[in-house]
Amino acid sequence: MSTAYENMLGYTVADSSPDVRASFIRKTYAHLAVAILAFIGLEYVLLNSPIAEPLVATMLGGRWSWLIVLGMFMGVSALANWWAHSQTSQAMQYLGLGLYVVAQAIVFLPLLWIANRFFDGAIMNASIVTMGLFAGLTAIVFFTRKDFSFLGPILMIGGFVALGVIVASIAFGFSLGTVFAGIMVLFAAGAILYDTSNVLHHYQPTQHVAASLSLFASVALLFWYILQLFMSDRD
Repeated sequence: MSTAYENMLGYTVADSSPDVRASFIRKTYAHLAVAILAFIGLEYVLLNSPIAEPLVATMLGGRWSWLIVLGMFMGVSALANWWAHSQTSQAMQYLGLGLYVVAQAIVFLPLLWIANRFFDGAIMNASIVTMGLFAGLTAIVFFTRKDFSFLGPILMIGGFVALGVIVASIAFGFSLGTVFAGIMVLFAAGAILYDTSNVLHHYQPTQHVAASLSLFASVALLFWYILQLFMSDRD
């Protein structure tokens, strides 16, 4: 970490010079692109490996199996975020981002395995729509320069409500359906607005890895539910 960056600890990107802001934005979105490419590569390897089908069967083997998987994912995600926000070690930041990408690749495996096997074209179509929506939402924030930090409490409450509904659906065996998936697409869109706004206004210049992790998490959430909508439409 350079001395110049060390001196800026405690200052947000919005308080920094235009050159520092531009550098931070470039680094954030470069790391996001690498994270997405790494995720795609991991999924390709997993889906084409002989362990894919038995691993999916294990993860979806019973009502509580998937709940355990989600619980472990939440724990790993919390650890990855903590590492990515480290102010003392850049290596720890990258370790957090890498751990989170791996965790997302594993938790996505059952959905992608089913989509790849039974819903031809759904993954590609969902990917195109996801990236189109992400680009549009990003453009809104960059062109308007609006601070969407007010969405934070709304997203927090909505996230807890959504998690409760998901846990209840697993525990009591009912389907969430397309309406819930549509609501979660809107939720993920709000998260992208919030995270992109933070990139412009609230992160510190040394937090590009943490910023890219937050954006990647929101893009992954958006893709998850858009893919479910495509699968339900083809079912």
